[in-house]
Amino acid sequence: MVNYVWVLITVVGIVFALFNGTIQEVNQAVFQGAKDAVTLCIGLISILVFWLGMMRIAEEAGLLKAMAKLFKPIVKPLFPEVPANHPAMGYILSNIIANMFGLGNAATPLGLKAMEQLQDLNVQKDHASRSMITFLAINTASITILPTTVIAIRMNYHSANPAEIVIPTLITTVLSALGAILIDRYYYWRRSRRR
Repeated sequence: MVNYVWVLITVVGIVFALFNGTIQEVNQAVFQGAKDAVTLCIGLISILVFWLGMMRIAEEAGLLKAMAKLFKPIVKPLFPEVPANHPAMGYILSNIIANMFGLGNAATPLGLKAMEQLQDLNVQKDHASRSMITFLAINTASITILPTTVIAIRMNYHSANPAEIVIPTLITTVLSALGAILIDRYYYWRRSRRR
């Protein structure tokens, strides 16, 4: 469905440009946008490779396991159906830690593995379990301590102070994560009362 929407938007834009006499500007915008996208991607690669390397070093040094142990007492009550030593809990904690450092690209495979493990624990295979819904809410509104990708984008565009967004991002993501958890708990409580 989304593909049809994009095709429709593109066709309408080109037709409008033809009738409006601005097809030259559309061509320039298309090629400039493609050039900017490549430049942005190459600029992001260096920052992401650095932070992914740091995550790998932290993993090899045992720092991720230590952080997972630190956060386990906080995260465990959010997922009461998941056994303490189940692989799903490890993937959930790793995903949360990767998101904390703004490494969405590193967090995605961990999130997919967490969902796969949660599906194995799921009794009703055709419905999302409570843990799956909670994990999706937390993952979507994840707390970010260091927004590395956004800092990299700001550096690419020569921001005077690329890291000035760290504190506002931390405050915003903490509030969004708390909001996501409260809404998740409210709907779980409401669903439980209805039963």
